[in-house]
Amino acid sequence: MLKINNLHAKLEDEDKQILKGVTLEVPAGEVHAIMGPNGSGKSTTSYVLSGRDGYEVTEGSATLNGQDLLEMEPEERAAAGLFLAFQYPVEIPGVGNMTFLRTAANAQRKARGEDELSAGEFLKLVREKAKTLNIDAEMLKRPVNVGFSGGEKKRNEILQMALLEPKMCVLDETDSGLDVDAMRLVADGVNALRSPDRAFLVITHYQRLLDHIQPDVVHIMADGRIVKTGGPDLALEVEKNGYADILAEVG
Repeated sequence: MLKINNLHAKLEDEDKQILKGVTLEVPAGEVHAIMGPNGSGKSTTSYVLSGRDGYEVTEGSATLNGQDLLEMEPEERAAAGLFLAFQYPVEIPGVGNMTFLRTAANAQRKARGEDELSAGEFLKLVREKAKTLNIDAEMLKRPVNVGFSGGEKKRNEILQMALLEPKMCVLDETDSGLDVDAMRLVADGVNALRSPDRAFLVITHYQRLLDHIQPDVVHIMADGRIVKTGGPDLALEVEKNGYADILAEVG
């Protein structure tokens, strides 16, 4: 599904190379995790995939179901089925959550050549999804993320993900700043969306999230590259011993 090959990228302003040959493949139906020390390029990978400004790809490729992501505008990548959950979701004062969600869902449907949802159809769908994910319907009436706790913001993103039904979900340190209960709710939301035709790339610092979202494959990133890949046990090894042994091994 997602194929990244020898991806190099730098910061446009500083001419600083951050990704130095990332190669990674995430098949449909699988959950992959990326772990690594600060500054290793984990979040940059997610930014480059989503088309965030400020980064220049200097070499390599990234495709989603055979489509060249790097040639697309960010909204085209979303329409192709890519979803990025941010580390710090933004607040949008004055825009109601329901309006935002319906506009986003219908934009995606239109891009896929599907009929847009009527107000009634959307209301029924969003209530169903919110109930499945244990999200309070009152949250839907508020402006997007305004006054939301960290956990509420992350759950709102999971709801967006459920409505948009992306093929490839990238979660960038979505556990950042969450308490255990909020993290479990986010993990439950992700697990509820696991399916044979959807894949996840979970970027995290901590094994604790992976206790709840069991990954199929764990990748360790350092200095802009994937330096080691293994099963869920690799995350436990990092939790126990840190990154020093792995980095020494590949250094």
